[in-house]
Amino acid sequence: MVFRVGVDIGGSFTDFAVLDERDNSIRTLKVLSRPDKPGSEIRTGLAALKDRYDIAPQDVSYFTHGTTVGINAVIQRKGVKLALFTTRNFEDVLELARLKIPHIHDLYSRRPAPLISRDMVFPISERIDRDGKVLQEVDRASVVAAVEGAVAAGAEGIVVSLLHSYRNGVHEQRVRDIVKEIAPRLLTSCSAQIWPIIREYERTITAIINAYVQPKVIHYLESFETALTEMGVPVPPRITKSNGGVMGVEQAKAECVQMILSGTASGVIGAGFIAQACGYPKLLSLDIGGTSADVAVIENGRAEYGTGEIIGDFHIFIPSVSVTSVGQGGGSIAWIDDLGVLRVGPESAGSLPGPVCYQRGGTRPTVTDAFVACGMIGHDELGYNAVKVDVEASRKAIGELAARLDISVEETAETIIQIAISSMYTDVSGLISRFGIDPREFYFLAFGGAGPMMACFLARELNMKGVVVPPTPGVLSALGGLVADLKNDFIKTLYQEVSAAIEDQVKDAARQLSDEAKDWLSREHGESLHFELKLSSDMRYRGQSFEIEVPLDMAWVERFDPAAIRKAFDTHHERLFGHSDATAPVQMINLRLVISSPTAKPRLVPLAKGAGQPAPQRGVNCHMDGSAREVPLYRRGDFLAGQSLSGPAIITQDDTTTCVPPRMHVEVDGYGNLVITPASN
Repeated sequence: MVFRVGVDIGGSFTDFAVLDERDNSIRTLKVLSRPDKPGSEIRTGLAALKDRYDIAPQDVSYFTHGTTVGINAVIQRKGVKLALFTTRNFEDVLELARLKIPHIHDLYSRRPAPLISRDMVFPISERIDRDGKVLQEVDRASVVAAVEGAVAAGAEGIVVSLLHSYRNGVHEQRVRDIVKEIAPRLLTSCSAQIWPIIREYERTITAIINAYVQPKVIHYLESFETALTEMGVPVPPRITKSNGGVMGVEQAKAECVQMILSGTASGVIGAGFIAQACGYPKLLSLDIGGTSADVAVIENGRAEYGTGEIIGDFHIFIPSVSVTSVGQGGGSIAWIDDLGVLRVGPESAGSLPGPVCYQRGGTRPTVTDAFVACGMIGHDELGYNAVKVDVEASRKAIGELAARLDISVEETAETIIQIAISSMYTDVSGLISRFGIDPREFYFLAFGGAGPMMACFLARELNMKGVVVPPTPGVLSALGGLVADLKNDFIKTLYQEVSAAIEDQVKDAARQLSDEAKDWLSREHGESLHFELKLSSDMRYRGQSFEIEVPLDMAWVERFDPAAIRKAFDTHHERLFGHSDATAPVQMINLRLVISSPTAKPRLVPLAKGAGQPAPQRGVNCHMDGSAREVPLYRRGDFLAGQSLSGPAIITQDDTTTCVPPRMHVEVDGYGNLVITPASN
């Protein structure tokens, strides 16, 4: 067993990255996704790896997988019907939420409907105070009544989220036991077991999203496991997590919310690996697939992390890679609204039927079809020959829109591209402002099937430093899952003012988290692994509404140095907000601990050196930047390190196509990355 396999299942394609442990080399592959038949793309891909590279399933020593099945269920609101059991008189927790409207400058903005409607919320008579002391025991009759009401209303699962359960989860466990006793078929989850954080709404919505997608995720993972077993893969799969790590499949079934950003996080981890290995200190990862475009900030090879990421209409409060959706993907559908205005997305053609040019039943033109109609892609087969491009089909579909707009097919296609780029421009501009970064110092690292296709057009609008296209951009998310470390997060609420008086409480909490973390690593992955522990605390000045996460040195806790802890918070607050207050009392709200254990990493092999300009294969007719022109077509595999060329140009390879507009310059770096910058640079 010598091959480590990473798989990312997207809306259009399923990507494979394989690490050969004998020489640390990488092999890649794409096959079409089959959302209608979960697991079938794994069978197809493993068979193709055998045919293409002679990699047999029984030779696989490690298998990781990233998926969007959870997030898609939330976005499309296609989860299960749930009931919520909460402390009596707190039944309005979902309606109240945070009393914020999504868009504060839109007078017509409305908060989204909760995933659990008010008639599916049932009260439980019990009470625990803020210190975890039991004030009123669980009233069994109220639980029985709630279960009967939930069953009568058609509930398929139950979420138990009681007041102050982050301090003491005994009442949630008691309610769950009663539910199992009288309705054993109902999936029941407790908020304190999913993510035991302070604040009722945040803990409740996180638990609800977990339960909302759980049956679909369990079915998906079981189908996935079955496919691997039937194909002869001898090792259990690991699932990539929202925090950029990996976990075992049983944990993924129980804690589905931990993998809600699985596929998205994999791409960012892959981008961070490339950035660090190749020496690019300031990047924005740009992951454009079939359905969406996502951006993350990566500095010195490290992605930003946080909590409160938006999933569909809702925030979740687990630790995750900070990724922002910034627009449509290659499969986003172009259409004309009732006012005769051309629009793009948000509806996507996905994998089935896919873009019109894929010849899989699609009839509505997409962004990919627009690039095909302009002559920028479609000169070679796509996705490792998974699809053949039908240029005339794309032109015909876009022609129907062009006739309604009374402009040419090429003008319509280019307008579709411009609308998609404009949407991304608006959202990326907001992201740049939020992080306070100068786009002139940052490259896009473009990946995903459509990333290299669109990145240069977006980068020049944003006045970015340039674009970096890695050697295998179409499968970078699969590579990210492959290089992700074993990783898990643990949290305990303290809610105490920093002083010498809380020494025992902080030391006990740190010891408890450390024991839980080591037990998790041993249970999930074996005892012989090297690991690292990182400690942090959510802290704030007393009177502030929200806190910031501050990294802590483990030694400060072991010897308990409140002055050092306080200084770390003041320094971090100053860096983020430009001010601090050395006299104000400081509170530790939560103590956090992350355990990680490194996995094997591929060795990036320097590309053979060359000089001058690579020879194009031929010239192709293309409509770019408002005019028809003949553009040189290059094959990526012909490039050598040190070679260069100038746009306009089209660069093809097995997993994607890179489009280089006029007045942009391409350099091939030592590892085969394409570094594309404005010609003036």
